[in-house]
Amino acid sequence: MDIEREYIRLIDRLYKDLYKDKQVLHHGKGNEYDKFNNIKKYLEKLEDTHNKVKEKSKHIEYLKKCYYEKYVIKKENIPESYYEKQKEMYLERGFGHIEITNEMKKELEKEVIENQKKSMDNWLDYFLSDDAKVYPFWAKYWAFQGMLKIGKYDKEKQVFYKRSEHTVSPFCDLNREALSKSIDMIIKVMKKEEIDDKDLEALVKTGSFPKIYTYILTKVLSNNKNIIKRNIGKWVKYDMGSDHMPLVNSLQGYNTGWCTAGENTAKNQLSNGDFYVYYTLDEKDEYKVPRIAIRMEENKIGEIRGIAENQNIESEMEEVVEEKIKDFPDKEEYYKRVNDMRKLTKIYKKHKNKEELTKEELTFLYEINDKIKGFGYDEDPRIEEIKNERNNKRKDLANIFNCEERQIALNQNEINEDTIYYDGDLDLRGLTSAEGLVLPQRVGGYLNLDGLTSAEGLVLPQSIGGSLDLDGLISAEGLVLPQNIGGYLSLRGLTSAEGLVLPQSIGGDLYLNSLTNAEGLVLPQSVGRDLYLDGLTGAEGLVLPQRIGDSLYLNSLTSTEGLIIPEPLTYTIYMNGFEITPENVHQYQNNTEIKTNKI
Repeated sequence: MDIEREYIRLIDRLYKDLYKDKQVLHHGKGNEYDKFNNIKKYLEKLEDTHNKVKEKSKHIEYLKKCYYEKYVIKKENIPESYYEKQKEMYLERGFGHIEITNEMKKELEKEVIENQKKSMDNWLDYFLSDDAKVYPFWAKYWAFQGMLKIGKYDKEKQVFYKRSEHTVSPFCDLNREALSKSIDMIIKVMKKEEIDDKDLEALVKTGSFPKIYTYILTKVLSNNKNIIKRNIGKWVKYDMGSDHMPLVNSLQGYNTGWCTAGENTAKNQLSNGDFYVYYTLDEKDEYKVPRIAIRMEENKIGEIRGIAENQNIESEMEEVVEEKIKDFPDKEEYYKRVNDMRKLTKIYKKHKNKEELTKEELTFLYEINDKIKGFGYDEDPRIEEIKNERNNKRKDLANIFNCEERQIALNQNEINEDTIYYDGDLDLRGLTSAEGLVLPQRVGGYLNLDGLTSAEGLVLPQSIGGSLDLDGLISAEGLVLPQNIGGYLSLRGLTSAEGLVLPQSIGGDLYLNSLTNAEGLVLPQSVGRDLYLDGLTGAEGLVLPQRIGDSLYLNSLTSTEGLIIPEPLTYTIYMNGFEITPENVHQYQNNTEIKTNKI
C-alpha cells in the first residue's frame, strides 16, 4: 500500500482546490493539474519550514503570528450578537441594563482575539514539540486544518458546532489521547485495516478530522470508569523495542490524556526508549489504574506525565516520582520539578485555608527568580487560580520587592523613574537611541531593544524575567547586562566579544551568531536551551558552559583543534558536517585534537 499516495488523495479530497492554490503551485513547480506533485512538494516545504523554525525558538513567535493573521478572528468580523450577549450577561449578574461603550468594546475584542490565540498556541506548541515527532507531517496538517473547522463544544448534545470567520469562541481544546487515536484511525483506514468500532469506522472513511476527533473525544470524556484514587501501586517497565500493544491496552478507558494511548504513538515511543507506568490499585485490588508515565529517549528521560490537569503530576504522586527518578542519570532537572510541585502544593493548601503567604512563597508564586516547572504540557493551573483569587497583584509585588505599591507598574504607561518592577513585556524595537530611556529596575517579561546600534547611555534592568533582544548592537562597549535573564539573550549583531560580560546563567537560548573568534569570550556557566556560535571558525580559547539545556551550534568550525568538551557531555554539539552527542563522544576522545574537561 502506497501511504504517500493515499494521504495525498485524502488531502486532495478534503481540500479540493488546494492543488491549484498559488503557494502550492509555486512550491510544486508544476502545472495546476499535477495534483500529486503539487501537494507533495507543498507539504514537504511546509515541513521543512516548521523544522527550521523549531531550531530557533525566536522564530516560533513569528510563525505563530503568521497563523494568527490567517486564522484568528478579525475584530471587524466579531458579530453584534456577541456584544448583545455580553449585555445579557451583565444583566443576569445584577449590573442592570448597560450600554457597551467603545472602550468596553475594545476590551471585549481584545479578549476574544487573545483567547483564540492562546487556544491555538496549545496546538501549535504541541505540533512543534519533540513529543509530536511521532506523527508524520501530513497527519499534523490534516489534524490542524480539521481543528480550524471546529467551533464551540455543546456538552449536553456532545457535539462541536462548525466554525466560521465570525466564530468568537476559542479553538477547541487539545486532548492528546483523542488526537493520537484519531491519527491512528486514519492510518488504519489507509492501510485497509479493520476498526472494531463500526460507527467510528464509518466516520473515519469520510476523512473528516472534526467528526473523528469529536467522536473519540466524546468517548474519552464520557468514560465513566471508576478510577479509585488509591496510592498503593507498582511500576511496570515496557522495554524499548518490545510489543507496544500491552502498553496501549493498559491505558484504554482511563482518560489519562496521554498520547501513548494511540497505537502508532506507543509504537514509535517504544522504538526510542523504555517506558515506565505507575499503576495503582483499582476497585478489584488489581494494579490497573495508570497514574504516572515516564518515557525514555535512549538513557535520558524524555518526559514525565501525570493524570492531573494538563497532564501534571497529582500532589500525592510527587514522592513516588522523586523516589523513582533517583535511578536516572538526568535526575537533577526532574528533582527541581518535584520540589517546585511540592512547594506549590504547600502554597495551594495555605491559600485554600486562608493562611497568609510569606514573602518567599509570594516570590515563588509570581516566579520572580525562576519559572515554576511542573510535569505537564502547560503551566500548573493552580498558579493562576491562586493569583486570581488573591486579587491584589500590585500589593503582592510591592511586598516581594519591599517597596510602595506606586512603584509597581502593571502597564507600560505607569513606568517612571521610581518604578521598581514592571509586570509585563516591553516591546521598544522602534528605538534607535537610549537617550532619555528610563527602564524599571526589574522587568517581569520580555524586553525588545533590537533597534539600538550602540549601548551608549543604556541602563538595563537588573533582572529580566523573559527574554532580552539586542540584535542591533554591533559593539559591547558600555554594555552592562542584567544579572538574571529568564528567557533568551540575543546579541546576533556582535562581531567581537571585547568588553562583553555575560550573566552567569541564561534561562533560554544564547545567540552570538556573528562572533568569528572566541577571543575574550567568557560564556555563562549555564545556558537553559541552545547556544548559537555559528560564526566561530576556530575553537582556540573557547571554554564551553558546564551546562547547555539542548544543543550547541558550531556550524562554521572547520577544525576541532582547541575544542575542550565538558565531561560528562549532556548536550549535542553540531559542527560542520557532523555532531557530537553524549552517546558518541567517546569516539571523538580518541581524536588527538579533541580534549575533555571533567566538570
